[in-house]
Amino acid sequence: MGVTILSLSFFVLLLLGVPVAFSIGLASLATILYEGLPLAVGFQQMASGMNVFSFLAIPFFIFAGELMMYGGIADRIVAFAKNLVGHVRGGLGMSNVVACTLFGGVSGSPVADVSAMGAVMIPMMKKEGYHADYAVNVTTHAALVGALMPTSHNMIIYTLSTGGKVSMGSLILAGIIPAVILTICNLAAAYLVAVKRGYPAGRFPGWTAVGQSFARSLPGLLVVVIILVGILAGAFTATESASIAVLYALGLTILVYRSLTREQFLKAARKAVKTTGVVLLLIGISNVFGYLISLYGLAELTGKALSSLSSTPWIIFLLVNVILFLLGTFLDMAATILLCTPIFLPICQHYGMGSVQFGIMLLINCALGLNTPPVGTTQFVGCAIGEVSVGHVMRTIWPFYGALIAAMLLVTYVPAFSLWLPNLFFK
Repeated sequence: MGVTILSLSFFVLLLLGVPVAFSIGLASLATILYEGLPLAVGFQQMASGMNVFSFLAIPFFIFAGELMMYGGIADRIVAFAKNLVGHVRGGLGMSNVVACTLFGGVSGSPVADVSAMGAVMIPMMKKEGYHADYAVNVTTHAALVGALMPTSHNMIIYTLSTGGKVSMGSLILAGIIPAVILTICNLAAAYLVAVKRGYPAGRFPGWTAVGQSFARSLPGLLVVVIILVGILAGAFTATESASIAVLYALGLTILVYRSLTREQFLKAARKAVKTTGVVLLLIGISNVFGYLISLYGLAELTGKALSSLSSTPWIIFLLVNVILFLLGTFLDMAATILLCTPIFLPICQHYGMGSVQFGIMLLINCALGLNTPPVGTTQFVGCAIGEVSVGHVMRTIWPFYGALIAAMLLVTYVPAFSLWLPNLFFK
């Protein structure tokens, strides 16, 4: 009965429009009261869930991304991407994919990526005659690559939701090839739609212009290299790398580019504090939810339910993907990671999928949810910038959805795509 109260109250609250964090908390509270447990148990679980030293990496990475966004990094990346691929058919769409991918590596946040790059690229594309739905779909899907980049705070949330059993270095390496695959799939989708709609090709400015724009954008892009090399070399931990990213972003935007004003710094700080508060609240409340999940053995019950449908690993993985996708349409990315990892990771491990591969599959699936109503955070931000309705954009989203699903299936069923690099470095 306790499982029924926990799950039913959670989904009813979500359907009523209650924010995710409060839905999780109220459902957990109702279950605790039903079981007659002391309310102190809930507070203890919340406190222990947030009182983790490694979580310091989350506000640092978020703050570094906000500094990069407000500090003028986006404009330099856009210029480089436009010079590099703007001459291809549908050149601005291709430039958008490259620019969003590069900035996603810098910010580590799909939502920040859409906010920064969308504000530049979507109006530019509309002005050049591209349809608003195409501009929004290209931007929102290319921005999702940021979830797989070394600066992604969602990677940190996943490693900690496994109880620290997954190496941050392994997970960072595991995301590189899937990020490349996802970018190639997005480029293919953007190009095919551009050809079908007859969008024009731009003019190639020459390799000199490409080199100059690359040199101007390189200092911003180096933050990814610094984090990756530093962690792999053992020079610093993930938490330390996040603080280094903040110092680097401050030095770059204030001393080198001289583009970060006092007002922009305060905006970045306010946004980072707000986002960090939301994430940490989710982490604390989700820890209570996770305690109840383990109390009821929900992972084992779910595993038995899936096993009753099939014992074939590829079918189990497909069912897990479908469930994650459905949950992702209602939950934010962090909430999905925190709630689903303790349930579905043991199931996938039982059928032969490792925790690193599962993590990348989960991140891509959560990213797909960011572009799917009713939550669809990146989709709503992109539509607001493009001044177009979500319904109109969803009617033409399928080529881009297909690109994302193709990348997800490759990661799910071909382990080498996510495990080759970690095995190469950590074997």
